[in-house]
Amino acid sequence: MKTIHRFAAAALLALAAPCAAFAADYAVQPASTLGFTGSFQGAGFDGSFRQWQAAISYDPAQLAQSKFDVSVSMASVAVSDKDQQGALPGKDFFDVAQYPTAHFVTTGFRSVGGKVVADGQLTLRGVTRPVSLAVDFRPQGKGATLDVSGTLKRLDFKVGGGDYADTSVIGADVKVHAHLVLTAK
Repeated sequence: MKTIHRFAAAALLALAAPCAAFAADYAVQPASTLGFTGSFQGAGFDGSFRQWQAAISYDPAQLAQSKFDVSVSMASVAVSDKDQQGALPGKDFFDVAQYPTAHFVTTGFRSVGGKVVADGQLTLRGVTRPVSLAVDFRPQGKGATLDVSGTLKRLDFKVGGGDYADTSVIGADVKVHAHLVLTAK
């Protein structure tokens, strides 16, 4: 009789294993965007990055197994103002010659008042600091959309230091936002 119970228990475990919860892996589609909003002399401006990669593994029911890993080519920055476009890749701001890539990786997710927050580490200009991003995940058929947003303090990452550290001219806060169109892998 013990053999039958052991066999039944093993069979149940074998059947349950394929149902074990894992975060789903997604491929980021070209329609996705990664951008930021800042202010210069009191006027807002928008920018984006044209080259970046993201590895997304996410399931809102399995936050402990979820992960975001994003690398951004800082030289791919694009803004509409010609002077800002020329300045941002330079040594005073992103210094893309020395720091060509920014990197964000999650360290965990948490639920706050029914909303999900992704906590992680952002490395920008050789400085690594914690960053938290609000997450809005919406499944759609065999894919999903994923919107994330948060606010950074630019001087925490030495962006626009020296003569450009005056936050009355260039705002201290930079809002980052991404809209990812995802398909299941």
